[in-house]
Amino acid sequence: MSAQINAVVPGAVVEEHEALGELTIEVKADRILEACRALKDGPTQFSRLSGVTCADFPDQPGRFRLAYHLHSIQTGSRVRLRVWAGGLDPEVDSVTSVWAGADWQEREVFDQFGVRFNGHPDLCRILNPLDWDGHPLRRDYPIGGEDVQFTDAV
Repeated sequence: MSAQINAVVPGAVVEEHEALGELTIEVKADRILEACRALKDGPTQFSRLSGVTCADFPDQPGRFRLAYHLHSIQTGSRVRLRVWAGGLDPEVDSVTSVWAGADWQEREVFDQFGVRFNGHPDLCRILNPLDWDGHPLRRDYPIGGEDVQFTDAV
């Protein structure tokens, strides 16, 4: 699978590993859009993006690690692409131009973690109120004892 990506996007793959029958390919953040296009349009035809997830690792230089879960309906294959979004101003390119279904999934990651998706058609909050302060799934987000922040509730 890495060879398929590297054939179209040379140098994009950082590493590949398999665990418990699941293949994970880490790619450079600035090449994620090209890598996704290569897998969708290539012979494996990963035509379905089943999920975009994020995890916060505050002690890592990249801090926010995104995972794109891809599925080939034609072959039944699955693969996970991972990228690090960066710690200070986390951002990666949006993959909505490859899979329209990434729209809401990227908005959820933005809302909960604060990762910005360059080129996203409507990057705004999706789960929290528009005036919510912060991103609640970050590990440094304060928990417990805060005043309720819902100002638009009737």
